[in-house]
Amino acid sequence: MQIDDTVLAKLEKLSHLRIDESKKDEVKEQLSGILNYINNLNELDTNELSSSFSTLEGGTPLREDIPRKKNDIAKNIFKHAPKSADDFFIVPAIID
Repeated sequence: MQIDDTVLAKLEKLSHLRIDESKKDEVKEQLSGILNYINNLNELDTNELSSSFSTLEGGTPLREDIPRKKNDIAKNIFKHAPKSADDFFIVPAIID
C-alpha cells in the first residue's frame, strides 16, 4: 500500500502532529514500507490455529499461589503521609 499526500494529511490531523515539508517524502516511504511489511501477515494461513494458540506445551505456566508474610510496606508508606488513618490517606475534601 502506498501512502500518498491525502493519507499523510489525514494522519497528521488525527495524530495532531505536523510533519515538516522536507521530511514528508521520507515519512511516506517509511509508512508505506511498514504497511507492506504488515501486509505480509495476510499471506499466513491461520485457519488451523485456535484463538488461544500458544507456543508453550500446556499453556502458560503459573506460579504457585502462596500468601506472603505480612510486611511493613504500608506502614512505611503511611508514616510519610501528612495524614492517614486505618491504612488510608486523609486528604482535604474537594467536593461539597
